[in-house]
Amino acid sequence: MPVPLYLLALAVFAMGTSEFMLAGLVPDLAADLDVSVGTAGLLTSAFAVGLVVGAPLMAALARDRPGRFSLPGFVVAFLAAHVVGALTSNFPVLVVTRVVAALANAGFLAVALTTAAALVRPDLKGRALAVLLSGTTAATIAGVPGGAALGALLGWRATFWAVALLCVPAALGVLTGLPAAGGGGRAAGRPALRSELGQLRRPRLVLVLVLGALVNAATFATFTFLAPVVTGTAGLDELWVPVVLVLFGLGSFAGVTAAGRLADRRPGLVLAAGGPALLLGWVALAVLADRPAALLVLAFTQGVLSFALGGTLITRVLYEAAGAPTMAGSYATAALNVGAAAGPLLAATTLHTGNLGPLWTSALLVAVALLVALRFRPGRSA
Repeated sequence: MPVPLYLLALAVFAMGTSEFMLAGLVPDLAADLDVSVGTAGLLTSAFAVGLVVGAPLMAALARDRPGRFSLPGFVVAFLAAHVVGALTSNFPVLVVTRVVAALANAGFLAVALTTAAALVRPDLKGRALAVLLSGTTAATIAGVPGGAALGALLGWRATFWAVALLCVPAALGVLTGLPAAGGGGRAAGRPALRSELGQLRRPRLVLVLVLGALVNAATFATFTFLAPVVTGTAGLDELWVPVVLVLFGLGSFAGVTAAGRLADRRPGLVLAAGGPALLLGWVALAVLADRPAALLVLAFTQGVLSFALGGTLITRVLYEAAGAPTMAGSYATAALNVGAAAGPLLAATTLHTGNLGPLWTSALLVAVALLVALRFRPGRSA
């Protein structure tokens, strides 16, 4: 795989760390800024909304600019938002910085997805995206636990500064590593924006986007509320929470890697085998969550299956939206983040039933995805 792909993955790692890090920082942040924990939780919602809205908006604005310049620009904007966030003592200002960071993150990922696909042969899109998305999985394995530890030792602002510092080599690497003509810019014969947006009327593309949103909603429905399952249902010490999260992250890395090798040539196999297995896994986790050994094993396997399916569906979006070369990445980004925002909201409505409510929510969401998938045949062309 080309070296620029790994430079893009470094930026995705920094942005993924920022996206997930607030889960361990909210109490400290709320106390420091004199707001309630519930109010501080709005920072997560602000980031999610910025990602959903920002993906198509930023991709449209950047479509006439080479990726070599638009991508570092997004990283610099992301860096600046974290510097301001680390310095401010005003909660509304911090909310604004999270929205700006989310817009920059969405724009970067939307352009990076199409740039990554353009750096390799057409039949290697899945492997290229696997390298890119490894930045996100690395964030769940190392970035988020590391950010939580840094926040506990030095305060939440130190984590914001750390993310900002990570952006410096990422921006320089992307600027100097991408080929001058790579990823974007005006191109002869490229479809007009209206034509690219018109691809969203294609039923097969819409089906893949819906599947991606549902699978990601299931993933985040449980991931967001996994800590109470570990300490409450399984009865483990709080120190086991990062262990379970790291196991899930290791599984997600393995899943993305597997998807990278199968998504181009055998997507139907991944979806047909992985979908039912993912559903059974969520049911098994809900039933066996009180058994620590089963919890640890299933945290890993569900990470594998969730990200194998998610990675495959992202790849299929790029294939199905081949007529939207500059906007396809934004469609995938928006769909995944709709799921990331909706999943925890749906799971939260079940918390009154106990810690297992989110797990059953994940199972239900995957069951709905399987019903939708009955109309999807990835091996056929539209």
